[in-house]
Amino acid sequence: MTDNIVILDRDGVINHDAVDYIKSPDEWSPILGSLEAIALLNQHEYRVFVATNQSGVARGLYSEETLSDIHDKMQRLVVDAGGQIEGIVYCPHHPNENCACRKPKPGLLHQVETLCGQSVKGQPFVGDSLRDIQAAQAGGCRPVLVLTGNGEQTRDQVPSYILAYKDLHAFARAITTRPD
Repeated sequence: MTDNIVILDRDGVINHDAVDYIKSPDEWSPILGSLEAIALLNQHEYRVFVATNQSGVARGLYSEETLSDIHDKMQRLVVDAGGQIEGIVYCPHHPNENCACRKPKPGLLHQVETLCGQSVKGQPFVGDSLRDIQAAQAGGCRPVLVLTGNGEQTRDQVPSYILAYKDLHAFARAITTRPD
């Protein structure tokens, strides 16, 4: 049996993004309804994972320890809202490093497969940027666009068959109320 999985980008999907990066836990703030959206997904037996590019580490803007502190804050707030993120994978590399894990490559999705012990093919990957959509396609996931973060600008760059939602909460309501 295959469990239902939802993979989320972080910045612009769960939390407000910043042009100059989220560099500390104090700078991390959730988008209205995103934490409740994760709880709603969990209530409907979806396992939630996060796959995020974090080149700020390679750029020297924050350390992996600080990134861990940011993720700890995110996890705490999700738990406070009644939800759980089962795993977080991230790419700490600079875009020029040409690593296998930086989105739009599917390396982070392969890491999620290792964490969850199953294929992510056909599972939704929710993002706000073109590279999220491309990574979803490269990894065999079902790409989903949210219009928060960079989503409005990205909408014109993706094919019209890519489902788009106002925000993560709208996506979670849609996926948890659809008939199977």
